[in-house]
Amino acid sequence: MRVTSEFWVTAYIRKCFAAGAFAGILKRGATEAGAIFVSIDRLDGTYDLFGPAPQSFFAEEKPLDREFEQLLSGVDRFEIITRLEKEARMDDDFWQVEVEDKEGRHFLEIAKDGDI
Repeated sequence: MRVTSEFWVTAYIRKCFAAGAFAGILKRGATEAGAIFVSIDRLDGTYDLFGPAPQSFFAEEKPLDREFEQLLSGVDRFEIITRLEKEARMDDDFWQVEVEDKEGRHFLEIAKDGDI
């Protein structure tokens, strides 16, 4: 059984802090099953954005943990905001977590198309 979005976000933030990165919630989504987007602030003016991996990445069964795909890389904050505004037009019940890390670490499970 999959954990709630709220529980996952809380655990993820703790994981980031334990590794020496700062993380915070910029937008709270649906407690039970809201999609989760993670932006990485590299502290040099560039950002990466990760979002839920598409269902087509999974063979027949969903993984037990949440898996992500990289949506944007090395962009400015405006591009992150623009992308998430588009997401909000489709479904506003998503979470946005931002991690500040000079190394650009994301601490996420990344899905690989065809490997699942």
